Amino acid sequence: MGTATATRWNLRGTLLIACNCDYGCPCNFNAYPSHGKCEGGWIWHIADGTYGDVRLDGCSLALFADWPGAIHEGDGKAIALYDERADEAQRRALEALLRGESGGPWGIFVNTYDIEKVEAVPFDLELNGLATRAKLGDAVDLELDTIRNPVTGAEVHPGAVLPEGLVCKEASFGRSQRFRISDRIAYDHSGQYAAIAPFDYAGP
Repeated sequence: MGTATATRWNLRGTLLIACNCDYGCPCNFNAYPSHGKCEGGWIWHIADGTYGDVRLDGCSLALFADWPGAIHEGDGKAIALYDERADEAQRRALEALLRGESGGPWGIFVNTYDIEKVEAVPFDLELNGLATRAKLGDAVDLELDTIRNPVTGAEVHPGAVLPEGLVCKEASFGRSQRFRISDRIAYDHSGQYAAIAPFDYAGP
């Protein structure tokens, strides 16, 4: 009897991050969230990628959750979304990734929440560094901005190198000009932590 072979995949692109934490987000440094719980998530835009023999170039997917404590403590609820422009083969691939069936960061985080739904919605992305905007149907509204010096108002551009990072290995830190989730989970953390980063994953 043969052994099932896991689907090989690789993805590269741009990652958007936003949550309720203060600028920089302590979770990046293995510390507890700024306000005792985590409400936030990620949007991945794939510039170049494959899942088995399915090309995923130009596809986007997202996951946002509400955890009652730190992420690793679990008991969260999440929504998983992907761009409705994906064809049927791409949809199957994106859903497998979001459900954590194929490893990557989703395969780790899926142990910390129950997924309330996986759904295709319109993705409207304008990627422009820390001026990036994203609107995902009626569920997610995110606009990034630079952090400003509270005395002078001058823009500042912090970032971090994260060699052991689960979702990215480096990131440019900003703030959310607007960050609202209106779905089976709902919150508004406009003005809190946001970041943009390159990502490069492969599995299994």
